[in-house]
Amino acid sequence: MLEHGGKLIQASHRYDIPINEWLDLSTGLNPRPWPARLVPIDTWSHLPDDDDGLIQAAQDYYSGEHILPVAGSQAAIQSLPRLRKLSSRIAILNPAYAEHAHAWQTNGYPVTPVSSSEIDQAVEQHDVTLLVNPNNPTGECFSLAQCLDWHQRLQQRGGWLIVDEAFIDSTPEQSLIAYSHLPGLIILRSLGKFFGLAGARVGFVFAEQTLLKKLADLLGPWPVSGPSRCIAKLALHDKPWQLTTQKWLKINGMRLQQLLCEHGLKPHGGTTLFQWVKTVDAEVIYEQLAKQGILTRLFKKPISLRFGLPATEQQWSRLEQVLSSLEVNINISSESR
Repeated sequence: MLEHGGKLIQASHRYDIPINEWLDLSTGLNPRPWPARLVPIDTWSHLPDDDDGLIQAAQDYYSGEHILPVAGSQAAIQSLPRLRKLSSRIAILNPAYAEHAHAWQTNGYPVTPVSSSEIDQAVEQHDVTLLVNPNNPTGECFSLAQCLDWHQRLQQRGGWLIVDEAFIDSTPEQSLIAYSHLPGLIILRSLGKFFGLAGARVGFVFAEQTLLKKLADLLGPWPVSGPSRCIAKLALHDKPWQLTTQKWLKINGMRLQQLLCEHGLKPHGGTTLFQWVKTVDAEVIYEQLAKQGILTRLFKKPISLRFGLPATEQQWSRLEQVLSSLEVNINISSESR
């Protein structure tokens, strides 16, 4: 299995620091999640019901019609390769969320990693092109016009454009969901990032109905638990919380960027939920932060760190204090200057 952020128990054992003393900035999740509440008792004793209002709530929030709830977008990531012929050629943005390439490779497909500058050419040479928009961990964004052009060229040959929009909730105007009824366009969304509900394991796939039916048949009945469906529906309906959270994330995303710059860690990219720093000193910085109870996300290729958002003023002060104490002559990648 691939490495991911959020492994606090593992970090606690390694650095001998109690779990409750950690500041976890490793996941890129909203540190102030939607305030999930107790669900009705019958959601635990009844099988999940497709007519419980979740689909309508998701259609309203995402402004899309054809939708399939899944157990986090990870469920779709692992299943979509099983809906293509093994002769398909796959191009995947790199660096990006590593589970995408892993899923296609595990199912026997040759995968070509491509940089953002190589996507246009890759579209002509591959049957499936996969993007994360905004990208994780680089924060790079692709315009609607770019994506629609790539989709049209792929679809003419029976190809797919898959776009993982897990981090797009703060800028919904950039989403492709309005076009997801078109054959060959597949959009993935998640409640784990913006809503901070990673533990609920709720995601959605938007695509044309024929493909959604094939995916639903593959996943089988009840892919999302009743309690998770209930929580997701309530969160998707909570417009005041969503608007307040969008503003808070934009302000604090900029705050994190500025704080890192002030301590010689100018980000190479990021979103409202995280900032990404390319530096050959990433491992040293990671270790120094971890030894003081601050967990970040270390990437080996390219060597870099991802910083998530603190939730409280106390956490912000702690991060600033620890950054000030770093004992390293930070060498930032020239690409981030």
